[in-house]
Amino acid sequence: MFDFSQITDWIHATLLSFMPEWLAVTAECVLIGVILLLVYSLLALFYIYFERKVCAAFQCRLGPNRVGPMGLLQSFADMFKMLIKEIISLNNTDKFLFALAPYLVILASMLAFAVLPWGNGLQVIDFNIGIFFLIAVSSIGVLGILLAGWSSNNKFTLIGALRSGAQMVSYELSIGLSVLTMVCFAGTMSVGGIVDAQKDLWFIFSGHIPAIIAFIIYLIAGTAETNRGPFDLPEAESELTAGYHTEYSGIHFGFFYLAEYLNLFIVSGVATLLFFGGWMPLHIPGWEGFNHIMDYIPSVVWFIGKAIALSFIIIWFKWTFPRLRIDQMLALEWKYLLPINLFNLVLMVLVIVYGIHF
Repeated sequence: MFDFSQITDWIHATLLSFMPEWLAVTAECVLIGVILLLVYSLLALFYIYFERKVCAAFQCRLGPNRVGPMGLLQSFADMFKMLIKEIISLNNTDKFLFALAPYLVILASMLAFAVLPWGNGLQVIDFNIGIFFLIAVSSIGVLGILLAGWSSNNKFTLIGALRSGAQMVSYELSIGLSVLTMVCFAGTMSVGGIVDAQKDLWFIFSGHIPAIIAFIIYLIAGTAETNRGPFDLPEAESELTAGYHTEYSGIHFGFFYLAEYLNLFIVSGVATLLFFGGWMPLHIPGWEGFNHIMDYIPSVVWFIGKAIALSFIIIWFKWTFPRLRIDQMLALEWKYLLPINLFNLVLMVLVIVYGIHF
C-alpha cells in the first residue's frame, strides 16, 4: 500500500533546499492549513448534496436535479448565495459573544478534523494522547452553541442552547466511555497506534461482543452529539424556529450549517478509526490472496469510503425515526446507555485480561 509520507518527506526536503528550516516549517503549516480548509469546504458541500439525495430517496423524490447534472452544483449555488447574503446587525445582543460563537463551533470541528488519519502516512498530527486531544477539542463546540443561544437575547435561541448543552454534555459521557472501551482494547491513545493495531483484523471483528456494544452506543451517542434527528431538539423547527442559530444570518449562519455536516463526518471518521481500522484495508487472517488484492485500494479511499458509509446510517436515523421529547432523550442516556456503557467497559477489561478475543 502506498505510503504518503514519501510525498510529504519530498516536499519537506525540497523546501529545505532553498530556505531555512523555520521558514520551511512555517510554509508547511500554511500549506496544511489551506489544504484542510479546502477539504473541509468540499466535504461539507458533498455532505449537503448527499443528505438531500438520501432524504429524497427515502421520501420517493428526486432531490436536487436542476442546477448542474443531477443537481451536483446545487450545493455550490447555495454556498455562493450564503456568502453574499447580508449579515444583519441586531440590537440588544452581546455583539462580541454573538460574533464569536460561530467561530468557536468551526474551530472545534476543524481541530478534530485535523487529527483524523486520512491514509497511510497522511495525518496532520499524531502523538501519544491523540484520542484524548480529539475528545477535548470536540467539546469546545458546545461552548459556541451556548454562547450563540445566550448572546442572541431571544427566548427561542436560549431554550435551544440549553437543550443542546444538556444533550451534548450528557451524550459526551457515552461517547467517552465507548472510546475508552476501544482504547483499553488497543492499549494506546495514539491515533496511529490504534490504526496499526488493526492491520490484521478490524476491532469490530476482533473485539468480540464489547466492541459491538461500544459501536452501537457510539453510533447512537454520536448522532445525539451532532444534534441530528431524532435528537435534533436544539433546533426543532416546529417549536423553536431554528433553535440556537435563529438570529444568525449570512456567513455566520453558514458556519453553523457547515459545522453540523462536518461534525457528521468527524463522528463517522472517529467510528472508522476505532472500530473499522481507519485507513486499513479489510484483511482476513489466512486469506493472503484476498488481503493482497485489498492492499491495491488506496488507503484514502478506504478511510473516506468507510466514513461515508457510516454517515449514511446516521442520515438514515434522521429520516426514519420521529423526534424524541427532551425527557425521553435524557432518559435514554442516563437510564440506559450510560449503565450499559459502564458494564461494557468492565466486560472489555475482562476480555483483555483473560484473552477472550480473536
